[in-house]
Amino acid sequence: MNFEGDAFISYAHVDNVGLIEGGNGWITDLHRSLEKRLAQLLPRSARIFRDPKLSGNDVFADALAERLRRSAALIPVVSPRYVKSEWTRKELTEFCAAAEQQGGVRFRDKARIFKVLKTPVPIEKQPRELQSVLGYEFFKVDPDSGKVRELNVIFGPEATRDFLMKLDDLAHDICCMLEILECSEEIESEPIFLAEVTSDLREQREAVKRDLQDHGYTVLPDRMLPLVASELKAAIREDCARCRMSIHLVGKSFGFVPEGSADSILEIQNELAIERGERGDFSRLLWIPPGLQVDDERQKKVIERLRMDPRIQDGADVLETSFEDLKTVIQDRLRRSAKPVKDDPRPTPAGRSQLYLIHDQRDTNEASAWANYLFEQGFEVIVPVFEGDEAEVREYHEENLRSCNAALILWGAANQCWLRRKLRELLKSAGYGPTKPASSVGVCLIPPTTLDKESFRTHDALILPQLGGFSAEALQPFVSGLKPAGGHG
Repeated sequence: MNFEGDAFISYAHVDNVGLIEGGNGWITDLHRSLEKRLAQLLPRSARIFRDPKLSGNDVFADALAERLRRSAALIPVVSPRYVKSEWTRKELTEFCAAAEQQGGVRFRDKARIFKVLKTPVPIEKQPRELQSVLGYEFFKVDPDSGKVRELNVIFGPEATRDFLMKLDDLAHDICCMLEILECSEEIESEPIFLAEVTSDLREQREAVKRDLQDHGYTVLPDRMLPLVASELKAAIREDCARCRMSIHLVGKSFGFVPEGSADSILEIQNELAIERGERGDFSRLLWIPPGLQVDDERQKKVIERLRMDPRIQDGADVLETSFEDLKTVIQDRLRRSAKPVKDDPRPTPAGRSQLYLIHDQRDTNEASAWANYLFEQGFEVIVPVFEGDEAEVREYHEENLRSCNAALILWGAANQCWLRRKLRELLKSAGYGPTKPASSVGVCLIPPTTLDKESFRTHDALILPQLGGFSAEALQPFVSGLKPAGGHG
């Protein structure tokens, strides 16, 4: 699909009135920061639109309606004034109507609406089109007083940091959605069920979600769960049926009880995960923060039942360890549950090891330095093709993934979504798996320099910074871990 804009920000204009005389409005800060972050993630400049006028009394302009129709995503900034605005309702309706003509508001399981919650608004008071959309909460609730404070830079360094972290999540998700819209091929991603949590563990859940997405997994639920028990259970069953693993973070609060149930959502999610596990090929992790202090008697009983549950057997664990240990256990469990590596019985040409040098088409000229060096080290170097029939190009790529003994990804002009997809393809290909030594997969960070590259980390590959250009010395940690079957390397 061809869109003129990456996203359109829809908002009530009172939400952009600065709290300090002469200072920027909140929407202005969101717009500017998001545009800068997306430009760092995309291989081009970002295109974010909003209606800057100060009054909603004008006639809904044809030009504005057309801009909404030509935007890939809608970012509604939900607030009490937003849900009362006739103008924002028109923008939402116009975008949804256009999206239905373009494949739907959800495209390949990715929503094109990114709901930003500036302040809390009950689900039932939000527009119907937004009630099933997951939101990005740009506010915090004080657990003791219950007071709500929006993430606003005027509230100091901590609020600024939290604002930028939440904005980074938003930018990455928009970037991945744009890549799917612009890509002609379906991108497969294994889903993981990450149970909804109570407010005291929301930050930990977001961190686990971010880590899973960084490793190429789809996190479910990917929409707001229903409030009625029967509908809620049906939605959870549907999500769990797609997954081979569920993760449950258990907090100090009893949590939400859906209509028609006496059990909390935590209990319902856990029981349905157990139900899914009885069909096999499924693992379940429950995490209780060490030293958790619980005042609610109902939650105390829930936690005690979880600890004593006789259904905690192979494939299920209750962990009471540090949060960092939990993340390590999750990655270890995902590795062990992956398909085992299969040896490729086909001989490589002249008995040499095949090394697949993966790069974006825009880096073709730069890639020659790495290809030449690796060939001189005795490897049979395979490179991607970019011209020809699309199906044939894809088939050639998949054949290379299956037959290569090692792979080196050159991350240059492409964005981080592209890199994560290539790593995921390597790990999931029939002839390759995550149980191979990490040195069999390398990622070369080549020009241009970006913040994403400088901060990039992964357990799935050896990182080789070469932002100054090709360096044989910098490549040695990767080459020395491989043993060409022939040649003189």
